[in-house]
Amino acid sequence: MGRPPTRPIKFRDGFYIEIRNKGKTTGIKIHRDTKEHMMRTIKEYELTKEVIILGESKNGKWVNKTPILHVVEEE
Repeated sequence: MGRPPTRPIKFRDGFYIEIRNKGKTTGIKIHRDTKEHMMRTIKEYELTKEVIILGESKNGKWVNKTPILHVVEEE
């Protein structure tokens, strides 16, 4: 076993969401290039998983700092 990485993660430019199982505290981050692709991915996972919209990253920095929990809109 080696040493764990100490360098911070550099995020690419684009939109990020986090997908988790319901009731869990950790999940995976998914990157999409455009907002339309991000919204399409949210539609795929919104019924079975918790979706947290992390926002847009530009030049390694977040445009909006607070993540938003996505809520399914009922018709």
